[in-house]
Amino acid sequence: MPYLERREIIAEIGKLHNAAVICYFTGDRENVSTRIAPDVLPVLYRHLRSLRNPERVALFLYTRGGDVLTPWRLVHLIREFAPYFDVLIPFRAYSAGTLVCLGADQIVMTKMGELGPIDPSVVNAFNPQDPHNPSARIPVNVEDVYSYLALAREQGGITSEEHLARAFLLLAERIHPLALGNVHRNYLLVRSLARRLLELRREPFPEERVRHIIDSLTEKLYAHNHMISRQEALREIMLPVIFPSERLEALMWELYEDFVAELVMTEPFNPAKILRGSRTEFEVTGGFVESEGGQDAFVFTGVVERRDFPEAGQISVNILKQGWHSRI
Repeated sequence: MPYLERREIIAEIGKLHNAAVICYFTGDRENVSTRIAPDVLPVLYRHLRSLRNPERVALFLYTRGGDVLTPWRLVHLIREFAPYFDVLIPFRAYSAGTLVCLGADQIVMTKMGELGPIDPSVVNAFNPQDPHNPSARIPVNVEDVYSYLALAREQGGITSEEHLARAFLLLAERIHPLALGNVHRNYLLVRSLARRLLELRREPFPEERVRHIIDSLTEKLYAHNHMISRQEALREIMLPVIFPSERLEALMWELYEDFVAELVMTEPFNPAKILRGSRTEFEVTGGFVESEGGQDAFVFTGVVERRDFPEAGQISVNILKQGWHSRI
């Protein structure tokens, strides 16, 4: 379905929800996936400027995550244009996507809607080297480090400062102390961001509920890939989740499926399949920002080449540029 037809669905969703709708869809097609990142902010700004003083802006969001700092700026930007801000979740809104939801007045989730924990994995120059790829570093999950120390105390029965110090030294022998310092900074950062995003709501939550939400989305879920259903988000985590009407749910899912089809998310991007002759240039789209005011696409541009040296039949792929392009 082309954008002009999708725009009609976006308009109908807006009428049903009584909001101006902007779609931010980061595709997860293998080899050309996109994630939440600060480069989307000028794109969203253009779409927000096209709105006519709305009372409520609803962000239709699909993402597997991304930069944890971007949600803070993104939510602030949207709230510059409207007093009320909602997020529409047709399916996945993990990690940084869940952080965006914390800044919303309402989170509208379909039956397939999923949120995720907000415990980030951090990578820097001091992280352990990947034995299978010496140029790469192994991510260290923030909650894994704190869970190790909790394991030493609660299951190992270690209570004295001396024995706890020894447990920490064992950890520091495996993970560089500066990497551990970076873990602690991110531990504090994600909790601070979650709290500040929750405080942006028009009707702030009581302190006890804020602490419960933050703890639930960090150490209490125990697995970074835990998928939070709308029932769990509402009843256990106590997020401001609402269920859409039957018609709104159908439209949200139709819009989601159309983005999936256009981004060909059900099959990996295989450069060998598009190669014609010895060299083929390509453009492939990895994500969209759409509203009634227009369409922007995140486009990968590159070249696929067949090389016979040093071995025959080798395929090389070079991404020459990538970024947002306004199409309408």
